[in-house]
Amino acid sequence: MISIIYIIVTVALVILILLQQRSGGMSGLFGGDSSSFYQARRGLEKFFLWGTVILSILFVALSLWQLLAK
Repeated sequence: MISIIYIIVTVALVILILLQQRSGGMSGLFGGDSSSFYQARRGLEKFFLWGTVILSILFVALSLWQLLAK
């Protein structure tokens, strides 16, 4: 039962990560993007962010549970 939940959480996490918008790329890491500024996340973008955070925490918790259960 836990492995089915684990697979569902994993697939949902991958989908949410792939659906997130990519803004700066690698040029933002090295200072190449001078026009970038902080912008608050709203709407669907905020849902994707919090969904990713929650699923990541759930993924780690399920991984630890499976590791310690054996």
